[in-house]
Formats: sequence, structure tokens, C-alpha cells
Amino acid sequence: MTPTPFRLAHAEAALGDLLAFGRPADQALSAYFRRHRGLGQHDRAFVAEAAYAVLRRRRSLEAAAGGAAPRALLVAALVRVFGLSARALGEDAGLAARVKGGVGPALPDAVRADLPDWLWQRLVAELGAEAAAIAQGLLGAAPLDLRVNLANIPREQALAALGAQAAPTPWSPAGIRLRDKPAINRHRLFLEGAIEVQDEGSQLLAYLLAPRRGEMVADFCAGAGGKTLALAMLMHGAGRIYAMDVSQSRLRQLAPRAARAGISNVHPIVLAGEDDIRVRRLAGKLDRVLVDAPCSGFGTLRRNPDLKWRHDAAAVAQLAAKQTRILEAAARLVKPGGRLVYATCSILQEEDEAVADAFAAAHAEFRELSCGELLAAQRIPLAAGTRLRLWPHLHGTDGFFAAAFERVRA
Repeated sequence: MTPTPFRLAHAEAALGDLLAFGRPADQALSAYFRRHRGLGQHDRAFVAEAAYAVLRRRRSLEAAAGGAAPRALLVAALVRVFGLSARALGEDAGLAARVKGGVGPALPDAVRADLPDWLWQRLVAELGAEAAAIAQGLLGAAPLDLRVNLANIPREQALAALGAQAAPTPWSPAGIRLRDKPAINRHRLFLEGAIEVQDEGSQLLAYLLAPRRGEMVADFCAGAGGKTLALAMLMHGAGRIYAMDVSQSRLRQLAPRAARAGISNVHPIVLAGEDDIRVRRLAGKLDRVLVDAPCSGFGTLRRNPDLKWRHDAAAVAQLAAKQTRILEAAARLVKPGGRLVYATCSILQEEDEAVADAFAAAHAEFRELSCGELLAAQRIPLAAGTRLRLWPHLHGTDGFFAAAFERVRA
């Protein structure tokens, strides 16, 4: 984090784009880098790390800097997050010294948690004293997790190839966590389809669904197909997986990933909506259905800190209604004896327990399964109850929720 005037100027300009919140932060940053192709690898790393630090700790940095100007927030982050001295910041030394001196009176809890007031209040109401630890766990940078394609290569072999920076994840049998963040998409294992980037918590959803060889399976909100590929790995290429999503652009990313992994049993379907005619034709025919529903993404704030500033309570309510509709539609695909898993990367009960509770109450043809027992059957030693809750500060993963159901009758 060497703060040259050149890097500081670009970090300030890029941060200004991100703080407009006109689009997701990763898209805004990518667009900035495309406009400034002369930036070197280390320059881009400085800009990205500094800008994301501000997004994660925006409220406490505003308090320290005495304002919301991008340059002031940038300097505050370099001092308070990265530990740079006032001397290292040259012409910004005066501001850096004031920032380092503290923020005066005690800050409100929501400011110290670096969350919007409404979100902090929601967490306290739902989780009580644990809210502070959860908020703190969401402030750090996420590690780089990989999923080994166990159909092609043992995890031990992948670990050996990745070297000292790599360690097995504690829960997922296919997971590897890297200490550093190399350009993994250039690594031989990635190019050969032996590894994919995927958070360990996301990997565990595939083990909850636990598809078997020869089954018919749907990933109902497949996106770019990360979990679809994990499901295919568990099926060893036998059976059929329908990767469904309303976004053609996201699904388009799946084909090259599947080809790289040597997977040929995935069938993408671009849906017109939850009631697409192709969904109706598959009603009652599938063995397993995963619904990783679109959500607020608050469990991924380590990776996507802008979400807490871009979503509000009204948006969450709209998402919860959408999640209910999607779950209802996906449930119709499951045949008697089949399994349905509902999941989100949210941390709010409105998107998680409330949706699962309403579904269970309205559908006597389904019985809820124990996520803890399902994971134990996969030899995954993760303590979980009926429903799965993963937290960054406890499990080292993104925040995830999951509930599993079995259809007991038509």
C-alpha cells in the first residue's frame, strides 16, 4: 500500500465513482480500470483495496475524517485501516494526523458497526448481543476459497500443486483456502478445470442437496453456474442438471466453465419467469432442486460491501416476496421422495427463516429435514441444527442460510 500521488489520485477518482452507487461496486471499478488501461497491476491493487476499505467502513471513516469527501475518506482508510503514517501521505499529512488523533466522543453503535441505522437495528432486534460480533465479522476482507473438481483430481493433489499458500477448508471436502490472492485464473489447475473459485459456504449447499449419479436435478437460480458445477461434480457426469435462470447473460458464463471442467450433463434454460412453461413441463419429475434465491447479499458484505449502502428495508421486503414466489415455483418440480433446498446469502430473518417458515406452513406435502443430519451423512463435521446458519466470524465463510425439505406425497 505505497501511497504515491499517482495512486492516490486514481484511488480518489475511482472511489468517487463507487460512492455514487449507480451500479455494483465491482462493475464500477472494472469500468474505471477499462478507462485507465495504463494502470499497472500494483496500481490497480492499491486502488481496489483502498476503495473497498472505504466501502466497508464508510460510517466510522466519515466520523474520523469529519466529512464524506472521497479524498478525506481515502486518507482516513489508509491511516485507520492500513496503518499508514501521516508522513507517508505527503500533502495529506495534516488530514492524516487529525484522523489518527481519534474521532472524539463515543460513536453510536451503528456507526461503530459501519452499518446503516436500519440494518443495525434489525440485527439487534433479531440477534441481540451477537449483532456486534456479526457486524465485526463482516468488516474484514474475504479469503480466496477454491473448490477442487474432485471428479478430476484429489484435493491433496491440488493442495500440493498450489503450494504453501494453500490449506484445506475446515468443512467442505472439496475446499481450499488461499492465504494470498494470486491471479488464480492463470494457474494451470484453473485452466484445466481442476479448480473453481467458490466460497466454502456456497460449496456446502451442494452437499446439502447431495445429488446422486443418474438423478434429474435443477439449480433453479443458477446465475453463472458455480453451484451447478459443484452439483455436477457430485454426480460424476451421470444424470441431468437443469441450470435455470432469468438472466441469459449470467447463464452464458456457464458454458465455458462447464467445458473447462469437462462437464457435459448440464442443460441451461433461460426462464421467462417463475411460471415459465418449461418449468411446468418438469413439474413433479425432478429428484433434487436447489433454490439459491436472489437476496440482499448481506452475508457477502466482506466481498460486496456496497450492498449495505445500496439496499434498504423496502428493497428487502420486495426481495422476500420474490423469494417466496421463486420457492413456490421451484417446489413444483420436486417429485415424491425428492429433496428441495432453499438458501440465501442473507443474514436477515425476513429473507431466511420467515420464507422457510411460510413455505413449511403452506405445504403439508413437504417435511423439513435436518441440515445437520444431511451434512453428517456427507461426513461433514459441522454442527448445525434443523437449518444451516453460517457466519464469517464463526465459520470463516460468507453468511449463508439454508433449509431442506423432502416431498412426502404428490
